[in-house]
Amino acid sequence: MARAGLTAERVTAVGAELADEAGLERVTMSQVARRLGVKDASLYTHVRNLEDLRGRIALLAADEKTIRIAEATAGRSGKDALIAFANAWRDYAHRHPGRYAATQTPIEIDPVLAAQAPGPRRAVELTYGMLRGYGLAEPDLTDAVRLLRSTFHGFVALEAAGGFAHARAPQSSWLRALDALHTLLEHWPPHGEGDSA
Repeated sequence: MARAGLTAERVTAVGAELADEAGLERVTMSQVARRLGVKDASLYTHVRNLEDLRGRIALLAADEKTIRIAEATAGRSGKDALIAFANAWRDYAHRHPGRYAATQTPIEIDPVLAAQAPGPRRAVELTYGMLRGYGLAEPDLTDAVRLLRSTFHGFVALEAAGGFAHARAPQSSWLRALDALHTLLEHWPPHGEGDSA
């Protein structure tokens, strides 16, 4: 019999808390059960296994991150939208490192759950919408999305790992990187060799 008050959402929330505290890779079913004050077996009524739990954490994090980005970019366009978008992304990664890691790691997610989760789909809509403000269309939109994701994720990953040892403050480099991205998006290069590859 399932313990009263124990739900898949509660199990996921506790798993997400542990991921932020100790790292996603260190979350175990036993740790989650201990935090909830139940036996390990009680969790399997609500989540199939550790992979399922990690998938649920990834979907929760995607929803949370997307909501923050949507709130930050509402009513903004151009450079203002880009900066708000980037800062919301970076802030979420700093505040919730374990959850953020779940959104960046290939995890097998239940397709039914994934289809019901608005976060990933809304994230794509927000990103493409912002970039259309720069006058981009396919295939440039996809290339620009990949550029932004690579830049934002690369920066926060290096920052989290202590990879910026230079005396210049990372915040200064972050702001210059956003200036550079804005300039690039405003002057997106024309198609050239390799476009058909």
